[in-house]
Amino acid sequence: MTDHAARLLSLQNRIRVNGISGLKRAMALKSWLNLYFFWEKKWFFIAMLVGAGMLQLPLPDKGLTQEGLIVLTMSVVSVILFVTEPVPLPTVALMIIIAEVVLMGHSSTEVAKSLMTDSVLFIMGSLMLAVAVIKQKLDKRLAWLIVRMTGTKTWRVCMGIAIVSGVLSSFIGEHTVAAMMLPVGITLITLTSDDPKKVRNLAAVVLFSICYGASVAGIGTPSGGARNAIMIGYWKEFFYDPSDPKTFKYAVDYLQWMIVAYPMFLLQLPIVTTILFWTFRPEYRDMSRPIVKLRALVEKEGPMKPADWLAILIFFLVLMGWIFISGDLGMGTVAISGAAMFLILGLVRWRDINSGVNWGVVLLYGAAISLGLQMKDTGAAEWVAISFLDMLAPFGADHGFGLWAAVSVLTTGVTNTMSNGAAVAVLGPIVLKAATVAGESPIILGFVTAISSAFAYLTVVGTPAATIVYASGYLKTTDFLKVGWKMAVASTIIMLVAAKLYWPLLDL
Repeated sequence: MTDHAARLLSLQNRIRVNGISGLKRAMALKSWLNLYFFWEKKWFFIAMLVGAGMLQLPLPDKGLTQEGLIVLTMSVVSVILFVTEPVPLPTVALMIIIAEVVLMGHSSTEVAKSLMTDSVLFIMGSLMLAVAVIKQKLDKRLAWLIVRMTGTKTWRVCMGIAIVSGVLSSFIGEHTVAAMMLPVGITLITLTSDDPKKVRNLAAVVLFSICYGASVAGIGTPSGGARNAIMIGYWKEFFYDPSDPKTFKYAVDYLQWMIVAYPMFLLQLPIVTTILFWTFRPEYRDMSRPIVKLRALVEKEGPMKPADWLAILIFFLVLMGWIFISGDLGMGTVAISGAAMFLILGLVRWRDINSGVNWGVVLLYGAAISLGLQMKDTGAAEWVAISFLDMLAPFGADHGFGLWAAVSVLTTGVTNTMSNGAAVAVLGPIVLKAATVAGESPIILGFVTAISSAFAYLTVVGTPAATIVYASGYLKTTDFLKVGWKMAVASTIIMLVAAKLYWPLLDL
């Protein structure tokens, strides 16, 4: 039952108890609650009004068809709903599906086929694998492994946390790793002091090491985030033709992505720790005391069980499958094969998968990708891309390095207001068409977009990892702004330098 329905039920009970004497007050309160409901949903109604207004606009002189205007309207409405969230985000996915059928005249079967691409299958399989990994409860052992490698110095422990968070999130997604590593970080913080005020800066450094370590690593592989899989899907849908060898480079596989992006992640790791210690100065320079307590907790749990080792083996096999055979089978097939192995061997139960996977996320990305394809097919993406380039032309940023920087800044701004996957789903078709019109490489601009979407350092809602560590209660929203702008500047510079000096060596 929703809060609104519960309040109305309470009003009905009050009327029954108080009789006619309480009726006027109850009805007045009911009217207030109805007004509150509309105020709470105001952005939904604003989005609907914006959409209705856009559909009444006359078409431009050239370049945009009526279908293109409809798709562009759907995209604008979706962005408003993504940012303001007046309704659950999977509801936006349902609205996109309905609009493609009702407004665009597509058959429901045709729309349904567009929802389940290999990219969506990959996202679904990755979420299922994440649930299976978390189920093994290896957080304290992981914390102990980190401190055994790093020693007790605080900066080395935080560097170790960032490295482990990064390496793991580059393969199983940053939201999963943040959920796994948060207990590790809180364990170290609480074992240091039970008083949050005494470990304010230490907590910030430890928790941001998890959050930003995961974020900078999410760019490293296709499984590091849904945004990467979405961009790979766009490249294939827009440019790949199995009968034309010249287009084979657009079928980017797991290993190719790693070669392009993983060195950037490794380069950013020491920068993460440096910026965090520069911004927050921890109260404790050595963590010997909490580490002694941690060792006692791990010894109490005993040695690792065979099931733990088997889970690690399965995940390693999935990783090898992504690297070596995903080009033939598809990354999605490999991911769901790994999930099936966990289920077959009894390491996780289906009810755990069913309750642990956010199926709304799968639906959301499926609908977002479908909308992106409609942006391409109707010519709406090309029209927006040309308009975007015309706007940049007076500044000399409509081609080359200037265009790369403009796309990066645009993507960074958008991804700090909505999920990074949604940002790529919305911007991807526009950026790829802009690359074609400007004579730039769609591969380079696609990587710039996907990687820049990971620079969601400034807000709590920009990335699931940020939301998860903020939920610990140790951080303030202003902490993200305080350190986030430094991270955004550093990451952007590293990416643009890589695009200028490193990527040309790979013949992208």
